[in-house]
Amino acid sequence: METSLYLPVKSFLEQAGYTVKGEIGGCDLVGLSDEDPPVMVVCELKLSFNLELILQAVDRASVADELWIAARISAKGKGRESDKRYRDLCRRLGIGMLGVADNGTVNVIVASVTPMPRTNPKRRSRLMREHQKRRGDPAVGGSTRTPLMTAYRQQALGCAAALASGPLKVRDVRASVPEAAKILQANVYGWFERVDRGVYGLTPAGLEALARWQDGEAR
Repeated sequence: METSLYLPVKSFLEQAGYTVKGEIGGCDLVGLSDEDPPVMVVCELKLSFNLELILQAVDRASVADELWIAARISAKGKGRESDKRYRDLCRRLGIGMLGVADNGTVNVIVASVTPMPRTNPKRRSRLMREHQKRRGDPAVGGSTRTPLMTAYRQQALGCAAALASGPLKVRDVRASVPEAAKILQANVYGWFERVDRGVYGLTPAGLEALARWQDGEAR
């Protein structure tokens, strides 16, 4: 699975000085540097190098300062990583290629060219906000068909945890979740109910969500 590539590639980018988190805004990996403003690196994962992987990277080019694609190296040496035309295409597009061996070793096949042109600042800002607001790295890059632990879901679960023992006033929930008022009023997931003015409780769906997302993972 593509998720098997996540930790080796994450480690590689962290050694390069980035704080890396998975599955942000549809990107398999997003990393931010400590600079001001931060440099954003985006990497897309596939089990093998193919055209779809390049097309995904091209779609991310409008938000990334540094762009990579990563895939397993073919055991027989017949993968696209051995095709000079594929490597040349990546060079022309400014896309770096990372080859991941079976033992997890990551090698640079084509170096990424920086800076990439940015033409979608709004999308870039959304990615950066989600990266910065998300606590820890709860989503493994390359995950598909599974609910993602976003920053919003983390905060909603924080509200649910605060209400697990009984209804509370918004200001009491806000002590642990600063955006509690907005989350409780919007009630996107149907986890909360208004029991009095400025007082919210937890629905059965909210209790179920707490059990399902125990330790930050869907169960």
